[in-house]
Amino acid sequence: MQNGHSATSIGGKIDNFFDQRELPMYKDKPYSYSTSRRIVPLYRRWRLVGSVALTVLALIYWLVPFSSAPTETKVQTRYKSSWSWFGKSHTSVDWGRRREKVKEAFTLSWDGYEQHAWGYDVYHPLSKEGAQLHDKGKGMGWIIVDALDTLMIMNLTSRLSHAREWIATSLNYDQDVDVNTFETTIRMMGGLLSAHYLSNEFPDMAPLSDDDKGAPGEDLYLEKATDLADRLMGAFESESGVPYASVNLQTSKGIVSHTDAGASSTAEATSLQLEFKYLAYLTGEKNYWEKAEKVIKVVDDNGMEDGLLPIFISATTGTFRSDNIRLGSRGDSYYEYLIKQYLQTAGEEPIYQDMWNQSLAGVRKHLIAYSSPSNFTILAERPQGLGGEISPKMDHLVCFMPGTIALGATGGVTIEEAKKAGKWGEHEESELRLATELTKTCWGMYKVMVTGLAPEITHFQLGDPPRMESDGVLESPVLIDDPHAKWRDDYVIKHNDNHNLQRPETVESLFYMWRITGNEMYREWGWEMFKSFVKYTTADDGAGFTSLAHANEIPPILKDNMESFWLAETLKYFYLLFSPVDLLPLESIVINTEAHVFPRFKLARGLTTGWERKTRDEQGDIKERSKDSDKPVAVQTVKVEETAVAKTASTDERAEGKSAG
Repeated sequence: MQNGHSATSIGGKIDNFFDQRELPMYKDKPYSYSTSRRIVPLYRRWRLVGSVALTVLALIYWLVPFSSAPTETKVQTRYKSSWSWFGKSHTSVDWGRRREKVKEAFTLSWDGYEQHAWGYDVYHPLSKEGAQLHDKGKGMGWIIVDALDTLMIMNLTSRLSHAREWIATSLNYDQDVDVNTFETTIRMMGGLLSAHYLSNEFPDMAPLSDDDKGAPGEDLYLEKATDLADRLMGAFESESGVPYASVNLQTSKGIVSHTDAGASSTAEATSLQLEFKYLAYLTGEKNYWEKAEKVIKVVDDNGMEDGLLPIFISATTGTFRSDNIRLGSRGDSYYEYLIKQYLQTAGEEPIYQDMWNQSLAGVRKHLIAYSSPSNFTILAERPQGLGGEISPKMDHLVCFMPGTIALGATGGVTIEEAKKAGKWGEHEESELRLATELTKTCWGMYKVMVTGLAPEITHFQLGDPPRMESDGVLESPVLIDDPHAKWRDDYVIKHNDNHNLQRPETVESLFYMWRITGNEMYREWGWEMFKSFVKYTTADDGAGFTSLAHANEIPPILKDNMESFWLAETLKYFYLLFSPVDLLPLESIVINTEAHVFPRFKLARGLTTGWERKTRDEQGDIKERSKDSDKPVAVQTVKVEETAVAKTASTDERAEGKSAG
């Protein structure tokens, strides 16, 4: 008997299905893996899930009969019936029950990895095998470490215990491998720091005695994070202080990018600060802080117009290469980390709020446009710089932005709390309106696809000339479900862009919008998204979930890969979206670009902002003092370097990490 069920009963099968604890999983980059058009027979793919479905129906009164159709059942019918155990919305929604469904999806994913690829960095749920990121590497813990805090938040104690044991006995960063500086920082270092914070601040989350004060392993996560950080520090040893794209973990030697004419990605170079600054706060080692913040000074000293940066920067000179400006891949998290650095240190570093405000104003002036004919708000690109034509292209990555705008408008408190505190006015109202419309546009990316799962890239129809927000605010229609609805004409999905990599950015924004506005519409949108993931991305034999190579056809073409951010971000944000608001209150935390949770803190232990912005005139141009006078002289915005990278910058790069995931 287990939990009141015999091993052979349906209830017993559920206990076994959701309680496998033999092995976990790992996976990182969205590079090309083999695709599959397999239509898995029902008797193989849904035998176990069928049992789960029937029991859930019995337990929670979703009395919908489970299909027992034969193997040759039409695909359309199979997809319609297979996940009927999710049921339909009741008049009164039970968000706790929906949250449990997310937890079940996580445990299915984790247990599949645990069984088939434990200790590996990459997991292929269709072929049920794992691989390491590096041929000569021993494993970075890419999936295990990235998912640690999700295990804690979901209170999965036994699975966390297994993960912690692996970290204590098998994880060793003394490896002769070259790793991406950004990816390793946000996922591995960020995951370890978040686990340290949650295990100490919230000891009732998946409690383990090994984490207790005074226990020998009390500081395991912090010690591993510090060791990794020391190895990553060599990336900052460039002539300018801008980190190299990669670093060797054994030698701590920074490595110039092998692509993009040696340039570093702007987003990657400027999205290490939350992690290194929090580590400095924990350890008192100012070197971490100083190296990280110097990068932002070098970037800002370029004086780019309206706070909008090209997507490549030279680690040698600290100046920009190419003119391409976008908030998708290679640009995104620079802007995200501006406002989050301000919030991380409890508002004691206003320099980052100033930079955020300048950049957001620049975005609204140059990049916010309206689609045609339905007037959806889009955050477009300027491939040839601010003087060039606008490109109506949005990476799914851009969908982090509406939630970040809402976060910046209130600091994480609700609108009502902001109003009571006297911190709400026309300016904040305008920003929230923009966040609301951008969220709708991102939700439309899901609604327009036949699977209900967004493409990697979406293009839009524009008017001639394009209508910009600076020309006046326009309203968009309701996204009705009619497959022939006119609003669908605004969305342009190209065949090569219709893959879905399990990305988190839209549900991330839904989470922030729900917490800040209290509007349950965002939770309902999230539930529809989650059901589509479950319906169309499940691997057979309980092996977890997979990315899609083509998401705009039924059945979709499967991509044999589970991204680590599926566990670290996407499912975590779904879980938080369906959770009560007192679970990780936004006003007390800051969440990094891989959804790892850090506390807000006040400047202490000698830590302070070690730089100032150069003086600017009313147009935002940097002023410099003339040699013969103390009077400042305006200097025009720096022109970016002309290099070979400009020829490649206009292509649709699939950057790594948040810039890829």
